[in-house]
Amino acid sequence: MKEAITISRRRHAVARGFRSGLEDTISQQIAEAGLKVLYETDKVQYIWPERNSKYTPDFKLPSKDGGFFYLETKGLWVVEDRQKWHLLHEQHPEIDFRLLFSNANAKLYKGSPTTYAAYCEKHGFQYANKTIPQEWLNEAKT
Repeated sequence: MKEAITISRRRHAVARGFRSGLEDTISQQIAEAGLKVLYETDKVQYIWPERNSKYTPDFKLPSKDGGFFYLETKGLWVVEDRQKWHLLHEQHPEIDFRLLFSNANAKLYKGSPTTYAAYCEKHGFQYANKTIPQEWLNEAKT
């Protein structure tokens, strides 16, 4: 039953132009906060060792300093995603990247003692669990 709900939620999200149910939910939260939903509007170039790559952040929100921050939503956060996250931070320290997990307490892999949250804390990545923190929304409104 849960699988059917997940498939239905994803179909609804895809029909609305998103890749996942979490992205759809977060877009609604941004809109309900009175903010413009800027979904996958930019591409950030970075170099994956031995190849040039581009990253398209999920959401772009204004920040308190007059700039912006990128919000990436993640259900699964696989090794390649984590490697990309490190490369983006190393190559673009001037950009404010933030993560929003559907479950920040999920383990990196089956049997891992490390959660997504613990990994982010260890590496200094900003993250949130399930919904955008009110502080981030307030920051976007100022």
